This record gives sequence, structure tokens and C-alpha cells, in this order.
Amino acid sequence: MALPGSLRRQPANRGLVSHCTHHHIVVFLLTFFSYSLLHASRKTFSNVKVSISSQWTPSCLNSTAPELRPYELWNSSHLFPNAEEATLFLGTLDTIFLFSYAVGLFVSGIVGDRLNLRWVLSFGMCSSALVVFFFGTLTEWLHFYNKWFYCCLWVVNGLLQSTGWPCVVAVMGNWFGKAGRGFVFGLWSACASVGNILGAFLASCVLRYGYEYAFLVTASVQFAGGVIVFFGLLTSPKEVGLPELGADEDDGVEEDANRPLMDDDDADDDDRNYSIQATDTDSQPKAIGFFQACCLPGVVLYSLAYACLKLVNYSFFFWLPFYLSNNFGWKEAEADQLSIWYDVGGIIGGTIQGLISDVLQKRAPVLAISLLFAVGSLFGYSRSPNSKPINAVIMAITGFFIGGPSNMISSAISADLGRQDLVRGSSEALATVTGIVDGTGSIGAAVGQYLVSLIQENLGWMWVFYFFILMTSSTILFISPLIVREVKLLLHERHLRMLAE
Repeated sequence: MALPGSLRRQPANRGLVSHCTHHHIVVFLLTFFSYSLLHASRKTFSNVKVSISSQWTPSCLNSTAPELRPYELWNSSHLFPNAEEATLFLGTLDTIFLFSYAVGLFVSGIVGDRLNLRWVLSFGMCSSALVVFFFGTLTEWLHFYNKWFYCCLWVVNGLLQSTGWPCVVAVMGNWFGKAGRGFVFGLWSACASVGNILGAFLASCVLRYGYEYAFLVTASVQFAGGVIVFFGLLTSPKEVGLPELGADEDDGVEEDANRPLMDDDDADDDDRNYSIQATDTDSQPKAIGFFQACCLPGVVLYSLAYACLKLVNYSFFFWLPFYLSNNFGWKEAEADQLSIWYDVGGIIGGTIQGLISDVLQKRAPVLAISLLFAVGSLFGYSRSPNSKPINAVIMAITGFFIGGPSNMISSAISADLGRQDLVRGSSEALATVTGIVDGTGSIGAAVGQYLVSLIQENLGWMWVFYFFILMTSSTILFISPLIVREVKLLLHERHLRMLAE
């Protein structure tokens, strides 16, 4: 008994290897490190929060301030009467950044589908580096401290940084098809975690000279990366004469190997020929509209789920070093280095879970199982003892089950959504769909950062972790229709294979 094409397990890894060229490797590395540098500059801010809070608070009212600093210096530069208000303002800056970042993602996705992705990405990296330099370094060198100026700079920084993710995902989607996409994107999406590690490492190395030098180093490296991207990145295979994805779909095996997971398996063959894009003589496909992208199957559900999950993931990103220093009394540099283990867990989690989803050819069930374990790991981490080795182990486990699904949704699943059958032949849907998913996630993360600071101040850190558990459970709830659908498909495929044997 012959099986339908969608049920045949194809050698995805073999297809991936056969299509891989040195151009693919260069694109992988350039997009990987470009977004890593963007994340490193964000991580710098979270890693120096204690130092910034000390600088903005008079020494007589701040137990974390260095004892040998002249009182006049602290009194002349302080913005807040106590450390609690400074901490609340830092949370407000996180919220401001994420709201502007979220708005920028919706716009950047549309712009990226209409302009050259290389130009947009390079412009965002270089201009964001300049803003970070003004925010953290120039203001300190000039001893200029102003809350409204900081807020305005962080709004601009959020808008500029939003150009990164839709562009790099779109470029990766142009170069890598469904063959091994879960594994490739799972490994590649470690770029955010590598950026966090890089940012923490750079900040901890120069923090003893002053937090302004942490911003200086990361901004300089990011600017240099933007210049390299401008001169070296290839946005699609056609720029070097290689066939675009989908060009060889007449080959039976390779057609299945490159077909996205988001296909509607229940649709008739005639329905598969339908496309939002006009498939006439226009050789350059037009970009998909914003509302058309929202109507694509799975986009809204994954966007809402990612809003809850990114809230939790970014709370660890923004507040983990501060939590370790504040709750356990560890030195800021030690807390920065220890927080790296959360990102290590996310790297491993995204890669392994992406590989498993490739084997199953389904994403949602893998996400659901990981998120269920995430609830338990969050509960365990909230009760971690004052021991660095134990804390690091539980932290890595938590990153595995939270960072892994977050990486999958923002990369592999976004690429699946942007290259499903309804937009077949239009790679210009990738940046728009990615912007919608990540933008909605950033809105949830923005609200969450302010809520974390309020919950921590009024109820304590334990209730913050209860809040994280609630948001993780909500993530499972939003994708539950997709989980049910894909589990039914898995059971149906298994039944057909048993009949075929």
C-alpha cells in the first residue's frame, strides 16, 4: 500500500547536506553573529543594572555604592532618592524598550519584505550601536543625567534593534528549506543566547572600570558587525546564481523534503494550488499584506502563545543577574557570569527540540511537552538554595525547557508560517510573518517587565515565579488547538503505516 507524500519520511538531513554550499555557511554565520551582537548590547544593560542603580542613587542611601566615592559626586549625579525607585525606573526602561521594539517589529517586517534585507539589517545594527554609545557611555563621560533623555534614547534603540530579527529570519528562510529546518534553525537560534553570553562576558570584563565601558565595548563591536554585514551578506541564493527554494519542487523526494510543516494535510490537491500571491508572469513576487499575513493558519495562535512565553524568557534575560545579586547577595560580576547557564540551557534545548520536531514533522507536541517540564523547573528554581553550583544546574534546566521552545517559535516555526502553501513562491512573506510573531511576543514581554518589578517590590521574588508559571501555562493553552490537531495527524499517520506494513 503506497503512502501519501505527506506521510513518507524523507531523508531531510541528506537533502540539507546535498544543497549546502559555502554560501550557506557564510549566510548562517553572518546572520548568527549579527543578531548575537544586537543581543549582546541588550544584555549589557541588564548586566550593569546594579552599577547603574548605584550611580543614580546617593551613596548615603544606597548600600551597594562604593564606600570610597566622594559624597559630592554621588549627590551631584543621582536621579532617585533611593535604590527602590531606581530599580523601578530600570524596569520602566525595559518596558519602554520592549514596547518600541514590538512596534518596530511590525514595521520592520513589512519594510524588510519591500527593501533590501542587507541594507535594513546593516542600518539597524550601526545606528543602534550609536544610540547605545550615547545612552551608556557619552552621558556618563559628560556627567549628563536625565530621565526623559534616557527614555527617548531607549525608544529609538528599540525601534532600531527591531530591524534585526525579521531580517535575519527572512534571509535564513531564503537559504534553508524544510530539510532539517528544525535542527538548523534550532542551532542557529542560539544566536540570541550566544549574544547574551557574549554581552555578559564583555560586561564582566570591563565593569570594574565603570559601566560606561561595558556599553562602549559592545557598541563598538556591534557597529563593526553592521559594516561587515553590509559588505558581506547575501540575502538570497539568486544573488550568486543558485536556484531559489522551491525551484526544484518537481523532484518527488526533494519536493517533500522542502515542503513546510505548516501545510494543510487535509486540503485537496486543487486547493494547494491556491496562493495569496499572483502567480502570473511577474518574476519578482510582491510582498504579502499585513492583514493577509495575520490570516495565515497558525499565525495568531503562535503569536499569542509567544507573547506569554517571551514574557517569561525576557524576564530571565533582563532580571536574572539582578535577581541573583539581590536575592543571594552575590557580586554583580559573579551574577553576570552565572546567568550564562540559562542561555546554555536554551541553546541545547532549541537544538534538540528542533531535531525532534524534524523527526516527527510536527512542532506543537514537542513544544507542549517542553513547556510542561518548564512549569516544574520554574517551581524548582524558585526554591533554589544559596549555592552557585546547584543554582547553575537548575538554571540550565529551566533554560532548556523555556529557552528551547522560545527559540523554536521565533525561528523555525516563524519560517514554517512564512513559507506555507498559501504563500508558496513568495519569500517576501517571511519578514512580515516573523515581525508579527515576534512583535506580539515583545508586547507581552514589555508588559511583563513592568509587572515583574511591581510584583517583586510588593510581594517578593516567589510571587514573580508564580507569575512565570501562570504565563507558561497560558502558552500551552493558546497552542492547544494546534497540539490537538497535530497529535491527531501523528496518530492518523501511524495508523496508515501500520496498514501499509
